[in-house]
Amino acid sequence: MYRLKENNWKGIFLIGATACLLAGCSGKDKSASTSFDPENIFFDYKISGRETDDNLTVLLQFRDGGEEGDAISVAEWGKVTLDGEILAGDSTKRTGFFYEAHKPAANFSGKHIITLAGGDNEEYKEDFTFERVELITPIPDTLTRDELVLEFQGLEPEDYLRVLILDTSIVNDGINRVDTLKNGRLIITKEDFENLDSGPIQLLFFRELEKPTKTSTNRGGRWLITYSLGREFFLKD
Repeated sequence: MYRLKENNWKGIFLIGATACLLAGCSGKDKSASTSFDPENIFFDYKISGRETDDNLTVLLQFRDGGEEGDAISVAEWGKVTLDGEILAGDSTKRTGFFYEAHKPAANFSGKHIITLAGGDNEEYKEDFTFERVELITPIPDTLTRDELVLEFQGLEPEDYLRVLILDTSIVNDGINRVDTLKNGRLIITKEDFENLDSGPIQLLFFRELEKPTKTSTNRGGRWLITYSLGREFFLKD
């Protein structure tokens, strides 16, 4: 069984698009702002990771006026903590202000809490649980075109994964779809394999979970959690 090598991820547009989204890429510049009204902010929280990386990235931004507002600093009003650890703010012209932490992926599963605290003892606490997605079914180095049943852990009883299967053909687009998984079970059918050329195959999975934050102001808040993993094998007739 092959785990996907680091350099094999390059050139896959989905990863680039996801990375851009997580970094807050935008065509307009974000100006730094020092004013902060906690009742007028939108909580923009993201966690991203992939199987080939040792660390996850937790990226927190506070947007002035709503989801599309500028990401602003909270330094003059208070502080941001993750599990009690104070996060230092940083900024770029493109993304605005952000608060970032890198955590070992192997140890991050479980319960956590983000706290925005300041002003007159005001606090906004967001507790969350993170589960890393893992493929627990071993995949042989070589497969035939029979049905393949895969089991995952770290998913909800009903969850969704984007499945991308690529061969080496220049005329075949491969397979790119979102599958519904029940109890962590995903099936790649014989028909799927019939649409692929024999030879080296890249099998990629992307989880993209977006949901509202539990705690928010009148402007609301959202979570975006993304994780990717993959395998390689040889497909034969």
